[in-house]
Amino acid sequence: MSYTFGFIGTGNMGSALAQAAGRVLPSDQIVLSDQSLQKAQALADRLHCLATDGETAARESQFLFLGVKPHMMSALLKDLTPTLKARSHRPVLVSMAAGLTLRQLEEMVPRDFPFIRIMPNTPVSEGAGVILYVRNQAVSDDQLSMFTSSMSGAGNLYPLDESLMDAGSAVSGCGPAFAYLFVDALADGGVACGLSRNDALNFAAQTVLGAASMILSTGKHPEQLKNDVCSPGGSTIQGVRTLEQRALRAACMDAVIAAFEKTKELGK
Repeated sequence: MSYTFGFIGTGNMGSALAQAAGRVLPSDQIVLSDQSLQKAQALADRLHCLATDGETAARESQFLFLGVKPHMMSALLKDLTPTLKARSHRPVLVSMAAGLTLRQLEEMVPRDFPFIRIMPNTPVSEGAGVILYVRNQAVSDDQLSMFTSSMSGAGNLYPLDESLMDAGSAVSGCGPAFAYLFVDALADGGVACGLSRNDALNFAAQTVLGAASMILSTGKHPEQLKNDVCSPGGSTIQGVRTLEQRALRAACMDAVIAAFEKTKELGK
């Protein structure tokens, strides 16, 4: 049996990517594996695909997603090397390990394997995510086209120069966590003003979703859209003034920079 996508590791990100793939690929073209077969089986039951061992996924997948932590990647590839070398056609290895460059990944296998390095975020599970990607020279144009079309159910895929991958990941990969904090804080404010928790959370989440949609659909700078909401002497400008006093912008910038610096450390 040959599968289009094989996943080794069904943690948060591996699961999110498998769900995205399931929107485009037939279920019989996806195979899942994990150290916990029970965990892989639970996701496979949801996606109506197969759960198996990592060796089978490595032997029979055209694209093999390596969903392990950066410090575990070398050991994983060492274990998989005999299986990968025995194949007549090399699979494309897809790494989502933060901080590991293509060169570092290539040094972990004894042959010139095709690699795609991706930096996804968890909203890919909802079809509203971001995948940043870069390939090495061993990946053909046809393989890249097949990869991007098969992952189109994730949301938006952006090619990015590898030197900017860590910076991009600090924004799109870590950004959802920062956005969740902001939505939660908006909801808390609503609760403090008398709203029910459920109403406050729904209002906050939908508002942030709508605001982000306007940025993308109108092409306007966020500053302009913010100004459109701030009537002279109105309520909104007073709230904006408070956020500026509490250094919201600086805190957000510092969060991205801190995430970027940590990602750089993970690759060492």
